[in-house]
Amino acid sequence: MDCDRIALGMSPGFRGLLLPICQRTTTSSVQLHYKISPSVRSLLLSVRFKSCSCTALNVIDSNPNSDLVLKHTQNSEIRLHQLGLNNGNVPDQEIVGDNVKARPLVWNSKKSLIRYSGMLRTCASQGSLNEGKAVHGQVIKNGIRPDSHLWVSLVNVYSKCGDSVYARQVLGEMPERDVVSWTTLIHGFVARGSGVDAINLFCEMKKDGTTANDFSLATGLKASSLCLDLGFGKQLHAEAVKAGFFSDGFVGSALVDLYAKCGEMELAHRVLFCMPEQNVVSWNALLNAYAQDGDGNQVLKLFCKMTGSEMRLNKYTLSTVLKGCANVENLRAGRVVHSLVIKVGCEVDEFLGCSLVDMYSKCRMAIDAVNVFRRIKVPDVVAWSAIITCLDQQGQYKEVAQLFRSMINTGISPNQFSLSSIISAATDLGDLHFGESIHAFIWKYGYESDLPVSNALITMYMKFGCVRNGTQVFEAMTEHDLISWNALLSGAHNHEMCDLGPRVFHQMLIEGCKPNMYTFISILRSCSSLLDADLGKQVHAHIVKTSLQDNDFVGTALIDMYAKSSFLDDAVIAFSRLSNRDIFTWTVIISGYVQTDQAEKAVACFSQMQHEGVKPNEFTLAGCLSACSRIAMLENGRQLHSMAIKAGHLGDLFVGSALVDMYAKCGCIADAEGTFEGLASRDTVSWNIMICGNSRYGQGEKALEAFTKMLDEGAVPDEITFIGVLSACSHLGLVEEGKKHFDSLSKVFQITPTIEHYACMVDILGSAGKFDEVESFIERMKLTPYAIIWETILGACKKHGNVDFGEIAAGKLFELIPEMDSTYILLSNIYANKGRWDDVRKIRTLMSSQGVKKEPGCSWVEVDGQVHTFVSHDRSHPRIKEIHLKLEELGEKLTSGGYTPETENVLHDIIEREKKEHLQYHSERLALAYALLSTDPVKTIRIFKNLRICGDCHDVMKLISHVTNREIIVRDIKRFHHFKNGTCSCQDFW
Repeated sequence: MDCDRIALGMSPGFRGLLLPICQRTTTSSVQLHYKISPSVRSLLLSVRFKSCSCTALNVIDSNPNSDLVLKHTQNSEIRLHQLGLNNGNVPDQEIVGDNVKARPLVWNSKKSLIRYSGMLRTCASQGSLNEGKAVHGQVIKNGIRPDSHLWVSLVNVYSKCGDSVYARQVLGEMPERDVVSWTTLIHGFVARGSGVDAINLFCEMKKDGTTANDFSLATGLKASSLCLDLGFGKQLHAEAVKAGFFSDGFVGSALVDLYAKCGEMELAHRVLFCMPEQNVVSWNALLNAYAQDGDGNQVLKLFCKMTGSEMRLNKYTLSTVLKGCANVENLRAGRVVHSLVIKVGCEVDEFLGCSLVDMYSKCRMAIDAVNVFRRIKVPDVVAWSAIITCLDQQGQYKEVAQLFRSMINTGISPNQFSLSSIISAATDLGDLHFGESIHAFIWKYGYESDLPVSNALITMYMKFGCVRNGTQVFEAMTEHDLISWNALLSGAHNHEMCDLGPRVFHQMLIEGCKPNMYTFISILRSCSSLLDADLGKQVHAHIVKTSLQDNDFVGTALIDMYAKSSFLDDAVIAFSRLSNRDIFTWTVIISGYVQTDQAEKAVACFSQMQHEGVKPNEFTLAGCLSACSRIAMLENGRQLHSMAIKAGHLGDLFVGSALVDMYAKCGCIADAEGTFEGLASRDTVSWNIMICGNSRYGQGEKALEAFTKMLDEGAVPDEITFIGVLSACSHLGLVEEGKKHFDSLSKVFQITPTIEHYACMVDILGSAGKFDEVESFIERMKLTPYAIIWETILGACKKHGNVDFGEIAAGKLFELIPEMDSTYILLSNIYANKGRWDDVRKIRTLMSSQGVKKEPGCSWVEVDGQVHTFVSHDRSHPRIKEIHLKLEELGEKLTSGGYTPETENVLHDIIEREKKEHLQYHSERLALAYALLSTDPVKTIRIFKNLRICGDCHDVMKLISHVTNREIIVRDIKRFHHFKNGTCSCQDFW
């Protein structure tokens, strides 16, 4: 047989490839002839139509599991034709009817060897493994005895196309393996990124006794770079020096690349500058290493040396230098490189265009980036992604959306980078619908499994409050990285599912993902929302373990968590550990003091912040104004007002509302109204401040007018609004109007009444003396279990002297809150007003037996920015003698004017003279005397008290305002009393 004769001249390995051929029969070959298509049959025209020719063809499909099986599809026929397997010449045989005319074969013509080698090289360059196998099959079928070039071409095609088994098999069957064939196989593995396998092959070549040449050494060094095997690379370096190949440009460049990628920058430098002739490849390797390392300054220094050596620049060099400029945001150097790009004629090149867009983007020059992009003739998806990312980073989100639509309209399919950027833009635009449409694009283009894209989607949904959607994206992911976990945590602190945060954090730790500062910030915010200090302390322990306790951002989150959980001592400790206390940190600690009723410390903290040179922002000002409101520090509040004007924060709604609140609570209702009228916009909170402020100030009519204006302007009232409205109705005695407003809560505004609203309604009825309606209202609304209801009733009973109902209310309060001192005092006052002194003594005895002590009265007044505090019979003040003398002087004037002390307000069992002295030195009178001594005669006196002002002091204040011609404002625990010309704004209603 002809096939036997061919096989005898070949090596055993090639004979192995032909075993299926030798096992075929003539009969089967004839049957195959009638099955194959005419186009495939033409492949046989170069051999004689005998059994060997048919069976030789079957080498292509003899192994059903091999990629060599072409199955002779139409595409394979066209591809083989393009490779030139039929030579395009007159065939070696002609078919006339059923007869075949054969022409003699020339088995080893040089022309055939060259042609097959060329075809194999083409297959290798295009990665066409199937076509390469088909060519190999033709070589075997046609009985070609490969020369060294053809052997190398076979090794090359299999190694570069990823079939390492065939590549090694062919190498093993070569009659003579030289360094070229070994290097070809090694290079194929390097081209596929298999560095470890390439190194193993290099070692095998050495064992085979083959001496490495310059190309094989360069290839081995590239393999070392791939797997970062510095040790093996140094051995090759030594071998290159020993063999005299160190001066070779390829070897030198490969060495520079190896050392640079392994982080041995000094060695890379030494190799580069020790080379007899540096080439652009070696320069680029070192430049790229510095750029990848983020050392843009070193990139620029090296580039200056490169240009000084008159080395010819290419686009890869310029692209690397542009990356270095971008890393250090060196716009000036970037523009210089841009001019070089223009000089070498690469300005419209897509590759360099993307680098220029990135450079201008990092230097925050979006307009220049767009101009470069527009000069690119046919921008590809990378260029589109670069400009979209650029504009996204510059905050031009609308332009990003427009660019994305333009890209889609031009027929460019987005990639994962452009999709991630457009999701980010949709997030910042606050456009959920647009974001959901991008999510649809992601599914359409098959990027739903891409990690960065999924992370961006989670972030988007979390920021929109779509926690369920974000969680679904997270759960659908096949893998999660730290960014995924952080994205999921980012939206778990301000949602109804805020308990999701601790669960996510716990699961994250179970799965072995190590948290970073963003993780801790998110979980601490969840702890703040949940007011869960215990979990917060556990998180704090994790922070210490990961050495992030000194991180300023984490520290700020810790301060916020402790402050909101009312652990101010821990918050202060965390605050003191911070090395850089910025405005956000100061704002958190100031707000923490305010929220825990430590207003004095908040003001002191604000002063310390200013002393350290930190300028307040609108949130700091609002927080500190709130502190001034709580302790009525008017002078500090005015200073903050001037700061807000100077810093341009007066237009901020929070600052404006805080100013209105400060003036209202400091008794400057006129200033509060003026500030309120000047607000650029007024929300429900600011309207509530004015309504409640007027109501507390005794100006019920103004409160109700403000409510009407509020509705006219379209503001929506809330629960607090109606507390102010109902309180105004109570003060004015408007029972029917109060009932209408109470009914409108649920019927008109769909607000469910709270216990405070019911208490206001009881106050309206009780203040009007309608105690029968009060009883029926309590029974109908089932309000008996609530202490605030009985407190309100007891106050109304004192006003109207209703002993019986007062006793019932007090009895209920003794059951509900036996330790509350005001119950005993109010009931004693009711008995005292009726002259029932035995009952007064019984209440005092009961109060003593229960261990209840009357809260000491405390009053304070601000003079020249300093707050002066007084308690009854206080003798600690430095000017107490002057104060007592002033009170005696005022007492003489009041007595001559007909004043008689109301000693029934003294609940102590002492003689009448002592009762009068006791009243004379109440805390509010001491504060008043000091203010009269220390303030300008035309200035309004403002006194603040922690309890209700007693009836006798109320009368005294009215008389003193007339005698001294001074306006006096007293804010007690219930309301403001503005004394002027012998009258009070409360109209003796408190």
